[in-house]
Amino acid sequence: MRIRNSRNPNRRRGVAASELAVCLPVIVLLVLAMIESCTMIFLKQSLTVAAYEGARTALSVNAVAADVEASANGILTDRRVQGGTVTINPRNFDTLAPGQFIEITVQAPASRNSVIPGSFFTGRTLEGRAEMMKEF
Repeated sequence: MRIRNSRNPNRRRGVAASELAVCLPVIVLLVLAMIESCTMIFLKQSLTVAAYEGARTALSVNAVAADVEASANGILTDRRVQGGTVTINPRNFDTLAPGQFIEITVQAPASRNSVIPGSFFTGRTLEGRAEMMKEF
């Protein structure tokens, strides 16, 4: 009677292949989810920075809405954000009295800024806001 050796590499090769077939799709899905999540975190941060810079521009002397939009859109262009829109509230902020607030909202669709087609964030719009008080 012959005893078989359980450490035979030919017998383990089939087990390794089946483990790979089960685990590889899960690992690939996790990696794609991490990449997409990091992209959306960067997008959210970029929108917030653009809103902040727009609000800072709105507080400068003789600033108009076109200056605010140009400042925010410059940040969006530098960070390669596509489809961003800038909203200024109130639109005629140059007539505000000192002590009143100016709110800048910057929005962008997640699907246009995704690195993975058919991403997890399809159909969502991310936004960043900044609100500052007029001091002069």
